[in-house]
Amino acid sequence: MPSRRFFAYFSLLVITLAAICIFPRSGVRAQQNSPDSYADWKLIWSDEFNGPAGPPDPVKWTFNIGHNGWGNHELENYTTRNARLDGMGHLIISALWDKDAAFPYTSARILTHKLFSVQYGMIEARMKLPAGPGLWPAFWMLGENISSVGWPKCGEIDIMENVPQLGPSQIASSLHAPFVNSGNVYNISRHYHFPSGQTILGFHTYGMIWTPQEISFFIDDPQNIFITYTRAYVESRSGIWAFDHPFFIILNLAVGGDWPGKPNNTTVFPAQMVVDYVRVYQRENP
Repeated sequence: MPSRRFFAYFSLLVITLAAICIFPRSGVRAQQNSPDSYADWKLIWSDEFNGPAGPPDPVKWTFNIGHNGWGNHELENYTTRNARLDGMGHLIISALWDKDAAFPYTSARILTHKLFSVQYGMIEARMKLPAGPGLWPAFWMLGENISSVGWPKCGEIDIMENVPQLGPSQIASSLHAPFVNSGNVYNISRHYHFPSGQTILGFHTYGMIWTPQEISFFIDDPQNIFITYTRAYVESRSGIWAFDHPFFIILNLAVGGDWPGKPNNTTVFPAQMVVDYVRVYQRENP
Protein backbone atom coordinates (compact mmCIF):
# COMPACT_ATOMS: atom_id res chain seq x y z
CA MET A 1 0.00 0.00 0.00
CA PRO A 2 1.52 3.38 -0.99
CA SER A 3 2.48 5.68 1.85
CA ARG A 4 0.36 8.61 0.59
CA ARG A 5 -2.82 9.14 -1.38
CA PHE A 6 -3.09 10.98 -4.69
CA PHE A 7 -6.30 12.87 -5.41
CA ALA A 8 -7.43 13.63 -8.95
CA TYR A 9 -9.87 16.41 -9.63
CA PHE A 10 -10.40 16.11 -13.37
CA SER A 11 -13.28 13.66 -13.71
CA LEU A 12 -14.85 10.64 -12.11
CA LEU A 13 -13.17 8.42 -14.70
CA VAL A 14 -9.74 9.80 -13.90
CA ILE A 15 -10.41 9.32 -10.20
CA THR A 16 -11.49 5.74 -10.76
CA LEU A 17 -8.47 4.90 -12.90
CA ALA A 18 -6.14 6.56 -10.42
CA ALA A 19 -7.62 4.55 -7.58
CA ILE A 20 -7.13 1.30 -9.48
CA CYS A 21 -3.52 2.12 -10.27
CA ILE A 22 -2.56 3.51 -6.90
CA PHE A 23 -4.36 1.33 -4.39
CA PRO A 24 -3.64 -2.40 -4.78
CA ARG A 25 -6.78 -4.47 -4.43
CA SER A 26 -6.99 -6.92 -1.55
CA GLY A 27 -5.21 -10.13 -2.43
CA VAL A 28 -2.45 -8.74 -4.68
CA ARG A 29 0.81 -10.26 -3.50
CA ALA A 30 3.52 -8.14 -1.98
CA GLN A 31 6.08 -6.71 -4.38
CA GLN A 32 8.63 -9.34 -5.28
CA ASN A 33 12.29 -8.75 -4.66
CA SER A 34 13.27 -11.49 -7.11
CA PRO A 35 12.65 -11.46 -10.86
CA ASP A 36 10.72 -14.13 -12.73
CA SER A 37 13.85 -14.96 -14.73
CA TYR A 38 17.60 -14.51 -14.68
CA ALA A 39 20.07 -14.12 -17.52
CA ASP A 40 21.66 -17.46 -18.47
CA TRP A 41 19.18 -19.41 -16.33
CA LYS A 42 16.11 -21.35 -17.53
CA LEU A 43 13.13 -21.91 -15.23
CA ILE A 44 12.44 -25.67 -15.20
CA TRP A 45 9.97 -26.00 -12.30
CA SER A 46 8.04 -23.67 -10.03
CA ASP A 47 5.01 -23.23 -7.87
CA GLU A 48 3.66 -19.69 -7.60
CA PHE A 49 0.80 -20.83 -5.33
CA ASN A 50 -1.68 -18.88 -7.43
CA GLY A 51 -4.48 -21.42 -7.22
CA PRO A 52 -7.75 -21.02 -5.34
CA ALA A 53 -7.88 -21.35 -1.58
CA GLY A 54 -7.33 -24.98 -0.67
CA PRO A 55 -4.63 -27.64 -0.50
CA PRO A 56 -1.34 -27.32 -2.43
CA ASP A 57 -1.17 -28.78 -5.93
CA PRO A 58 -1.02 -32.60 -5.55
CA VAL A 59 0.84 -32.84 -8.86
CA LYS A 60 3.72 -30.92 -7.27
CA TRP A 61 3.54 -31.66 -3.54
CA THR A 62 2.93 -34.54 -1.20
CA PHE A 63 2.83 -34.64 2.62
CA ASN A 64 4.74 -36.24 5.43
CA ILE A 65 2.17 -37.23 8.04
CA GLY A 66 2.39 -38.18 11.69
CA HIS A 67 3.73 -37.62 15.17
CA ASN A 68 6.96 -39.59 15.46
CA GLY A 69 9.54 -36.97 16.39
CA TRP A 70 11.12 -37.04 12.90
CA GLY A 71 14.53 -37.92 14.30
CA ASN A 72 14.73 -34.73 16.38
CA HIS A 73 12.21 -35.39 19.19
CA GLU A 74 9.88 -32.82 17.63
CA LEU A 75 6.46 -32.24 19.18
CA GLU A 76 4.26 -31.53 16.18
CA ASN A 77 1.81 -33.87 14.50
CA TYR A 78 2.10 -33.27 10.76
CA THR A 79 -1.26 -33.20 8.98
CA THR A 80 -2.61 -32.35 5.53
CA ARG A 81 -4.85 -29.66 7.05
CA ASN A 82 -2.06 -27.32 8.11
CA ALA A 83 -0.81 -26.40 4.62
CA ARG A 84 -3.22 -24.37 2.52
CA LEU A 85 -3.20 -21.89 -0.34
CA ASP A 86 -4.78 -18.62 0.75
CA GLY A 87 -6.22 -17.81 -2.69
CA MET A 88 -4.03 -14.67 -2.88
CA GLY A 89 -0.81 -16.17 -4.22
CA HIS A 90 0.66 -17.72 -1.09
CA LEU A 91 1.10 -21.07 0.59
CA ILE A 92 0.45 -20.88 4.33
CA ILE A 93 1.95 -23.53 6.61
CA SER A 94 0.38 -23.08 10.03
CA ALA A 95 1.57 -24.42 13.37
CA LEU A 96 -1.35 -24.66 15.79
CA TRP A 97 -1.72 -25.39 19.49
CA ASP A 98 -4.70 -27.01 21.18
CA LYS A 99 -3.89 -27.97 24.76
CA ASP A 100 -6.85 -30.35 24.92
CA ALA A 101 -5.99 -32.32 21.77
CA ALA A 102 -4.32 -35.73 21.78
CA PHE A 103 -1.37 -34.09 20.00
CA PRO A 104 -1.43 -30.45 21.14
CA TYR A 105 0.84 -29.16 18.36
CA THR A 106 0.01 -29.62 14.67
CA SER A 107 1.79 -28.36 11.58
CA ALA A 108 2.67 -29.42 8.01
CA ARG A 109 5.62 -30.72 6.03
CA ILE A 110 5.23 -30.77 2.25
CA LEU A 111 7.73 -32.20 -0.22
CA THR A 112 8.29 -33.04 -3.88
CA HIS A 113 9.61 -36.56 -3.21
CA LYS A 114 8.79 -38.89 -6.15
CA LEU A 115 7.09 -35.96 -7.93
CA PHE A 116 10.05 -33.70 -8.76
CA SER A 117 13.77 -33.81 -8.09
CA VAL A 118 16.69 -31.93 -9.55
CA GLN A 119 20.45 -32.32 -9.82
CA TYR A 120 22.30 -28.98 -9.96
CA GLY A 121 20.84 -25.57 -10.62
CA MET A 122 19.52 -22.58 -8.72
CA ILE A 123 16.75 -23.24 -6.21
CA GLU A 124 15.00 -20.40 -4.38
CA ALA A 125 11.90 -19.62 -2.35
CA ARG A 126 10.47 -16.30 -1.27
CA MET A 127 8.85 -16.39 2.15
CA LYS A 128 8.29 -14.74 5.48
CA LEU A 129 8.72 -16.74 8.63
CA PRO A 130 7.49 -16.89 12.21
CA ALA A 131 9.82 -16.55 15.17
CA GLY A 132 9.49 -17.62 18.77
CA PRO A 133 10.44 -20.30 21.28
CA GLY A 134 10.03 -23.80 19.86
CA LEU A 135 9.43 -22.74 16.23
CA TRP A 136 11.61 -24.19 13.46
CA PRO A 137 10.77 -23.13 9.88
CA ALA A 138 12.88 -24.71 7.14
CA PHE A 139 13.37 -24.83 3.36
CA TRP A 140 15.61 -27.80 2.56
CA MET A 141 16.37 -30.79 0.32
CA LEU A 142 17.13 -34.50 0.66
CA GLY A 143 18.62 -36.94 -1.83
CA GLU A 144 15.96 -38.71 -3.89
CA ASN A 145 17.75 -41.98 -3.07
CA ILE A 146 16.90 -41.75 0.64
CA SER A 147 14.55 -44.75 0.40
CA SER A 148 17.39 -46.99 -0.77
CA VAL A 149 20.45 -45.65 1.08
CA GLY A 150 18.92 -43.88 4.08
CA TRP A 151 20.07 -40.73 5.85
CA PRO A 152 22.74 -39.32 5.96
CA LYS A 153 24.05 -41.20 2.92
CA CYS A 154 21.44 -39.53 0.74
CA GLY A 155 22.81 -36.09 1.71
CA GLU A 156 20.91 -33.09 3.08
CA ILE A 157 20.99 -29.46 1.94
CA ASP A 158 19.43 -26.92 4.31
CA ILE A 159 18.89 -23.79 2.26
CA MET A 160 17.27 -21.95 5.16
CA GLU A 161 16.52 -22.78 8.80
CA ASN A 162 15.70 -20.61 11.77
CA VAL A 163 15.44 -21.50 15.44
CA PRO A 164 15.03 -19.31 18.54
CA GLN A 165 18.75 -19.44 19.36
CA LEU A 166 19.45 -17.57 16.12
CA GLY A 167 16.86 -14.88 16.77
CA PRO A 168 14.76 -13.30 14.03
CA SER A 169 17.69 -11.48 12.41
CA GLN A 170 19.68 -14.47 11.16
CA ILE A 171 19.26 -17.84 9.46
CA ALA A 172 21.42 -20.94 9.03
CA SER A 173 22.37 -22.70 5.79
CA SER A 174 23.96 -26.13 6.11
CA LEU A 175 25.14 -29.35 4.50
CA HIS A 176 24.85 -32.78 6.09
CA ALA A 177 26.52 -35.91 4.74
CA PRO A 178 28.12 -39.12 6.01
CA PHE A 179 31.75 -39.55 6.82
CA VAL A 180 33.11 -42.03 4.30
CA ASN A 181 32.88 -45.66 5.51
CA SER A 182 31.18 -44.48 8.70
CA GLY A 183 27.67 -44.03 10.03
CA ASN A 184 28.63 -40.73 11.64
CA VAL A 185 27.32 -37.45 10.24
CA TYR A 186 29.44 -34.62 8.85
CA ASN A 187 27.78 -31.24 9.45
CA ILE A 188 28.85 -27.85 8.15
CA SER A 189 26.82 -24.69 8.70
CA ARG A 190 27.01 -20.93 8.27
CA HIS A 191 24.78 -18.19 9.68
CA TYR A 192 23.63 -15.15 7.71
CA HIS A 193 22.94 -11.94 9.65
CA PHE A 194 20.41 -9.61 8.06
CA PRO A 195 21.27 -5.92 7.77
CA SER A 196 19.95 -3.70 10.55
CA GLY A 197 16.19 -3.41 10.48
CA GLN A 198 15.58 -6.60 8.49
CA THR A 199 14.34 -9.89 9.95
CA ILE A 200 12.79 -13.18 8.90
CA LEU A 201 9.39 -11.66 9.74
CA GLY A 202 9.42 -9.88 6.38
CA PHE A 203 9.57 -11.44 2.92
CA HIS A 204 13.02 -12.58 1.77
CA THR A 205 14.26 -14.86 -0.98
CA TYR A 206 16.40 -17.76 0.24
CA GLY A 207 18.34 -19.71 -2.36
CA MET A 208 21.32 -21.72 -3.44
CA ILE A 209 23.39 -22.27 -6.58
CA TRP A 210 24.50 -25.90 -6.92
CA THR A 211 27.13 -27.17 -9.36
CA PRO A 212 29.17 -30.41 -9.51
CA GLN A 213 31.99 -28.63 -7.67
CA GLU A 214 30.31 -26.36 -5.11
CA ILE A 215 27.17 -25.21 -3.34
CA SER A 216 26.63 -21.49 -2.65
CA PHE A 217 23.88 -19.95 -0.52
CA PHE A 218 22.40 -16.49 -1.10
CA ILE A 219 19.81 -14.10 0.32
CA ASP A 220 17.46 -11.96 -1.83
CA ASP A 221 19.74 -11.93 -4.88
CA PRO A 222 21.99 -14.58 -6.48
CA GLN A 223 24.76 -12.00 -6.36
CA ASN A 224 24.43 -11.83 -2.56
CA ILE A 225 26.22 -15.11 -1.82
CA PHE A 226 27.26 -15.36 1.82
CA ILE A 227 28.96 -18.78 1.82
CA THR A 228 30.28 -21.29 -0.72
CA TYR A 229 31.14 -24.88 0.18
CA THR A 230 33.42 -26.51 -2.38
CA ARG A 231 33.56 -30.19 -3.18
CA ALA A 232 37.27 -30.22 -2.42
CA TYR A 233 36.73 -28.68 1.03
CA VAL A 234 33.95 -31.10 2.03
CA GLU A 235 35.82 -34.14 0.70
CA SER A 236 38.94 -33.12 2.62
CA ARG A 237 36.95 -33.39 5.83
CA SER A 238 34.27 -36.04 5.30
CA GLY A 239 35.91 -38.05 2.54
CA ILE A 240 32.77 -37.92 0.39
CA TRP A 241 30.71 -35.43 -1.62
CA ALA A 242 27.09 -36.60 -1.20
CA PHE A 243 25.64 -33.98 -3.54
CA ASP A 244 26.05 -35.48 -7.02
CA HIS A 245 22.58 -36.96 -7.51
CA PRO A 246 18.98 -35.66 -7.65
CA PHE A 247 17.42 -34.05 -4.56
CA PHE A 248 13.80 -33.21 -3.74
CA ILE A 249 12.43 -30.09 -2.00
CA ILE A 250 10.89 -29.82 1.47
CA LEU A 251 9.02 -26.97 3.20
CA ASN A 252 8.02 -27.38 6.82
CA LEU A 253 7.39 -25.67 10.13
CA ALA A 254 8.46 -27.88 13.03
CA VAL A 255 7.54 -27.32 16.67
CA GLY A 256 9.96 -28.28 19.41
CA GLY A 257 12.82 -30.73 19.12
CA ASP A 258 16.47 -31.05 20.00
CA TRP A 259 17.56 -27.82 18.33
CA PRO A 260 14.77 -25.26 18.88
CA GLY A 261 13.64 -26.53 22.28
CA LYS A 262 10.07 -26.40 23.51
CA PRO A 263 7.49 -23.64 22.99
CA ASN A 264 6.60 -21.60 26.06
CA ASN A 265 3.91 -19.15 27.09
CA THR A 266 5.46 -16.43 24.90
CA THR A 267 5.20 -18.50 21.70
CA VAL A 268 2.45 -17.09 19.49
CA PHE A 269 0.03 -19.55 17.88
CA PRO A 270 -1.06 -19.89 15.21
CA ALA A 271 2.44 -19.44 13.77
CA GLN A 272 2.55 -19.09 10.01
CA MET A 273 5.21 -19.71 7.40
CA VAL A 274 4.07 -17.77 4.30
CA VAL A 275 5.58 -18.89 0.98
CA ASP A 276 5.23 -16.66 -2.09
CA TYR A 277 6.86 -19.05 -4.54
CA VAL A 278 9.40 -21.83 -5.05
CA ARG A 279 11.45 -21.80 -8.29
CA VAL A 280 14.08 -24.06 -9.80
CA TYR A 281 16.41 -22.96 -12.60
CA GLN A 282 19.17 -24.60 -14.58
CA ARG A 283 21.89 -23.05 -16.69
CA GLU A 284 20.94 -22.31 -20.28
CA ASN A 285 24.44 -23.39 -21.35
CA PRO A 286 25.98 -25.55 -18.60
